[in-house]
Amino acid sequence: MSDNIPFELQVEIMKRLPVKSLIQFRTVSKAWKSMIDSSVFVADYRTQAKHIFLRYDDITDLSLRYVSVVDDDTFPRNRVFLTPPRLVTEREYFRILGYSHGLFCFYPGSPVTGRGKALIWNPSVRKTVEVVVPNVAVGETYETVVGFGVCRVTNDPKIVKITHVVSWEDIESARCIPWEVEVFTLSTGAWRRLGGNLPRKLVRFQFNTAFDCCSVVVDGVIYWFATDRNTMNGGSCHLLISFDITSEQFGEVNLPNRLAHPPPERWFILLKPRESLVVVDNEWEDDRRVYDVWMMEGGVSKSFTKLSTFSCQTDDYVTPMVFRKSGEHIIEIVDDQYAHLVAYKPRSKQIDDLGIEGWFGTFFMHPYIETLSLLDQPTARSDSDGD
Repeated sequence: MSDNIPFELQVEIMKRLPVKSLIQFRTVSKAWKSMIDSSVFVADYRTQAKHIFLRYDDITDLSLRYVSVVDDDTFPRNRVFLTPPRLVTEREYFRILGYSHGLFCFYPGSPVTGRGKALIWNPSVRKTVEVVVPNVAVGETYETVVGFGVCRVTNDPKIVKITHVVSWEDIESARCIPWEVEVFTLSTGAWRRLGGNLPRKLVRFQFNTAFDCCSVVVDGVIYWFATDRNTMNGGSCHLLISFDITSEQFGEVNLPNRLAHPPPERWFILLKPRESLVVVDNEWEDDRRVYDVWMMEGGVSKSFTKLSTFSCQTDDYVTPMVFRKSGEHIIEIVDDQYAHLVAYKPRSKQIDDLGIEGWFGTFFMHPYIETLSLLDQPTARSDSDGD
């Protein structure tokens, strides 16, 4: 940029540039590098471009693809292949635990009792932080639930670890068994224990590390599916457990009766379109699977509104993956062991094949924005080091 442009205006211009350009500009001068690396610039930086993160196992060469797709009129042609953290490529049992503020968190799909490891990854700046997760419980009596999110006030990534009871003889005995909740904060690099405002002991998290993204983060709050075991003798009662990343307070969100007391064969999906929490419900009607989309509305008293109902008019196994900003539903359709992605237009009910094929069970999609998070972290390790 010209020296005639005031430095303050240069800063404002840079805030509107893509991350790739900013990484290059860090080598122009010490002043620019210092400014771009500063915590103030990292916190203020926002890009207008929306992206969709895609991971799948390609059936042509059996390789695991990580792709960034621009969510605009060119979708899905404008794609960039990403380089995942090395540990993820070396150990394929890592699953995607969650996403928040441009960061993805990986966690072992088959954890073992003792110490685990989480990876916090920013694909935009190609940096990863490895976090040791202590005191992981895996067994018939206890289990460890893990969540990830970024504090909206401090931009500090956090990992919350909840160890709770999954097997007990009666309700009264369950009330006496202690829970353990610990929080890791990246800025301190340390775990600390939370003492008060823990989830009710009769709540069981619906958390399975074999699947990607068992939680979603909306407005700085992590949400998990859970079951209230106080009613299990008369049927299960589903709800959402929340954790405010800033205040570190737990809460409960009641679901509509249709979602709270479903038949055994029903299953749900948590998604996050346009910064909102959505629950996708499904059931069989006239030999086809029909999906209902419920959106959680804000406020102190959370409520749900049914947004839409759709069906792909197929007998194949169908899984909604992500909602584009245009309103299109990106859906995985499974035929035998193979799967492919289609775009479903709710208004016209038109279905377009996106030409992306992969192995069943390997697809994961999530909307994301580019950020500079981890760029100013001295503990971060560049994924390109040694390349």
